[in-house]
Amino acid sequence: MFALASLLVSGCASLHDKQGEWIFQPSERTWGGRTADDMQDRWIEFDSPLSGKRVRLHALWQEAPPRLRPATAAAAVEGEDAAPVLLYLHGSRWNVTSSAFRARRMQELGFAVLALDYRGFGKSDPDRPSEALAYEDARAAWDWLAAQYPQRPRYIFGHSLGGAIAIELARQVGDEAGTMVEGTFTSIPDVVRSMRWGWLPVAPLITQRFDARSKVAEIGSPLLVVHGTNDSLIKPELGRRLFEAANGPKRFVLVDGGTHHNTNAIGQDLYRDAIGQLFGLR
Repeated sequence: MFALASLLVSGCASLHDKQGEWIFQPSERTWGGRTADDMQDRWIEFDSPLSGKRVRLHALWQEAPPRLRPATAAAAVEGEDAAPVLLYLHGSRWNVTSSAFRARRMQELGFAVLALDYRGFGKSDPDRPSEALAYEDARAAWDWLAAQYPQRPRYIFGHSLGGAIAIELARQVGDEAGTMVEGTFTSIPDVVRSMRWGWLPVAPLITQRFDARSKVAEIGSPLLVVHGTNDSLIKPELGRRLFEAANGPKRFVLVDGGTHHNTNAIGQDLYRDAIGQLFGLR
């Protein structure tokens, strides 16, 4: 994603189209030999108004352990497993299997997890990803979950770039029980400005802006924002500013020693406390 900052200044006739490639860095590859043998393949097909064609997306599914339930009896449906369902939206560069370890952490907290690959990643259709297409893909996955699990509370989670996609999805829909983002930013221009070359006047050239800060006040669900103190890729201040722009109910969790990659591992107990207090899950 952050190759964008240096490449923007070189100029390009198809700058908008290229930005999707620079921001997402789409790949079929898996980072660090990660595996997802304990997760099941799921396929989501839909007709895309943006591309004008039939789209096929790949996702990984893992059912919830049986311990986490809504705190209120009204949330449970007789004869149904009311364990909450989480749509996991990953960040840039690697396919969804690379995020399986992080998705498992959320599953360990009691969620059933559907982890999605956007177009251009992994086994999903190989179209060049863009901000608009990623939003469309996330909405298609959300609608698929609603059709498959209509009686179960559904949550949205996004890591890094996926957090900005999660905020947009939560702004669009009205049936999410809660939204969680980790290692996420306010906007792509703000990320560029936070870097050592941030003095360069490139912000006006950025057309795929992922402006989560301007949208976060419009979401209708409780919001959990998590960041690691040692995140050198997305500065904690950006997560804090995103949190401050949101309306309540909301909670900000700063994980001491957390980096861009291990915050949900070392902050697992903090996550558990936060989802209990903010979302009423136990």
